[in-house]
Order: sequence, then structure tokens, then C-alpha cells
Amino acid sequence: MSKKPGRAAPPPGSARPDSERKRKSGVASRRGAKKRRRRIGLVIAIGLALLVLGPAVSLAVFALRPGPSAGQRVDIDVPAGLTASELAELLYDEGLVSNELLASLYLGLAGELDVAPGEHLLPGGSTPSELRALLVRSPTRPTVKVTIPEGWNRFQIAARMESLGVTSERSFLAATVDPLLLEALEVPAPPGRGPDSAEGYLFPATYKFELDVPAAEVVTRLVNEAHLRWRRVAEAGLGAEAKELGWGRAEIVSLASIIEKEAAADGERPTISSVFYNRMLSPTFTPKLLQSDPTSAYGCLAAPDEAPSCANFAGKVRPEMNRDKQNRWSTYTHEGLPPGPISNPGEKSLAAALAPEKTEYFFFVAKGGGHHQFSATMTDHQKAIGHP
Repeated sequence: MSKKPGRAAPPPGSARPDSERKRKSGVASRRGAKKRRRRIGLVIAIGLALLVLGPAVSLAVFALRPGPSAGQRVDIDVPAGLTASELAELLYDEGLVSNELLASLYLGLAGELDVAPGEHLLPGGSTPSELRALLVRSPTRPTVKVTIPEGWNRFQIAARMESLGVTSERSFLAATVDPLLLEALEVPAPPGRGPDSAEGYLFPATYKFELDVPAAEVVTRLVNEAHLRWRRVAEAGLGAEAKELGWGRAEIVSLASIIEKEAAADGERPTISSVFYNRMLSPTFTPKLLQSDPTSAYGCLAAPDEAPSCANFAGKVRPEMNRDKQNRWSTYTHEGLPPGPISNPGEKSLAAALAPEKTEYFFFVAKGGGHHQFSATMTDHQKAIGHP
């Protein structure tokens, strides 16, 4: 019987060509599917990451981006218990943040919202992160150096405090006349009445303050410094002149505040002091008018509505201001010291008020260059001022 012809069997160990192609094609297909699945997974992962991280990135950028109103300072009152959204609305309405929704999200997610209630002085152009540090009064918030020159009054100090971002002018002035604060700080006053303000006891010096400080804390620090300096200057006690007049610290500080405004050269302070004491103590000098222009000017700052002559006051003393009897601070129309200090004196003026020079002078007039000419008689004084 004959065998039917057929294909020869492949050699041992060899694969059929069509089977090899199919196998390789299957492997490539599976590898391609795996790559596609990995790419799809990566895209999904990136999408999910962006979905999760996108808002966080947006908030991080927003928190570090300067806000609107650059160059301005905004004085706001923050009620107690505000939610993040309510605070964000307040900041947006005041022009301090550019986006109310992002501000609300940031304030709510940046940690516990422990905002200090009350007044805040916030600088425009701040980042939300900086605003939050001020609102919670973080101990790490920026500081600023504040220099108060000798002879400045509380109105000038208030303006400087606001300009440097420490506390608002409005709140500072309110704190200087707060009777409870003045009592707690033991601000002196003449016998029989309480102090009108902290004027005279806001010691002129250089201080370092954090930004956005409650006004009462600022006033407290300045008054405590005044107490410290007074103890140092008054170690030797009151001078004989002050004792003869029955004066205490309140009167000494009032006189020192006038000396501070009148004197420019340190060496003349005790001499100027002697002129005022001579007028007060001499039995022949009547009426007991100190006749100091700066006192009239201060009356137009402290009580501008009381005296008609204070209308349109721009800082320069006019003769009618000195003559105005309705100006309680005028030492041309009211004998003795004014109702209180007219400036904040430094140690040299306090020392001069405590220990005046021994002279016979009753008059002085400015002669330029920060110096004065002193006279014992009206005749000599008239000559000094150029009158025949």
C-alpha cells in the first residue's frame, strides 16, 4: 500500500513561521495595551491630583499675592465671633482683598481663626497672609521703630503712630482721654480734679512697636516710660520755688511742657524756667501771666470750638488768639499755669522745671539761631524787641 504525499515534518526544535508571527503579534498587542492602560492611569492620576491640588495651589498663590489699596491704611472694627466668610466679606468691602471667596477659603483653611476683636489698622497692599498675621496679632508680625521728638503733643504723636502702622490716630487720641485708663496708669492731675488727658506723660523717646497694636497698649507704654524718667529726674526732689508754690508733679510737668516749647538751646532751659518762676513768685509782678504763645496754640488743638479766635487755626499763633479769654489755655488772659501740659517734655525740660536758674529776669524774646535775650525790666525788654 502506498503512502499519500504530504508536507515534510519540521526539524526538531523549530517553530512554524505562521505560529511565530501570531505569537509575536499577541505579545506586542498585550504590551501596547499595558502601555495604554498606564498612560490612561497616569492621565487620571494627574487629573485627580490637579482636582485635589488645584484649589490648594490657587489658595497658596492668593495668600502670597499683594492685595489692593496699596499705600493706604485702613482702620476697621472687627466684631467678636466673626466667621471666616464674614471676615472675608469685611476685608473685601474695605478694599483689602481682591477676591472674597478665596479670602474666605484661605481664612477658613489657614488654621484656627483666632482674630482679635476690636480696632485694627491694616495696610493696603498687604497679602492675605500678612493681613491674617495682623488680625490674630501674631507675635511674629513686623515691627517698626517710632521716634517721638521732645515737645510733641499727643495730636502729633497720634498722627505718627498711624503713619507708621502702629495704631490709628483716632483710637490713640481716644485712649489718651479715657478716664479709666488714665486712672489705671496713675496719670497725675492738679489737686481737686482728674487729668484731662495723658498729655505731658507720653514720654518722647524711640520705641519699637509691632504693627497693629491696641491704642491702650501704646499709651500705657509711653506713660510707663514717663513714670520711669520722672523718678530718675526727680531723685533730688522738688526745688525751693516749686515747694513755695505748693506744686507737685502735675504742675512741674505743665511748666516743663511750656519750657520745652519755648527753648531750643539746652543751656537756656533753666533760664527760661526762672522767668516763669519769677513771674509767679514776685509780689510786684502782677497779674501773674506767663504770656507764652504756645499755650494759646495748644488751646486751639485741645478745645478748638471753645474760642472764636481758633477758627481756621493753621498752627501759627495770632495776637487775637492770645487775647481770647475764651481760650482756657491762653496764658495771656489767664493767670498761672494752663489747665494741663501743652506738650510732652523730655528730661532736660523736666530738670529745668525742677531746678530753675537763679536770675532776676521777667522777660525773654527770641533772637534767632535758637537763642533768646533775657531782660529784668520792661524797658530793657522793649529795647530787646526793637521798640523805642
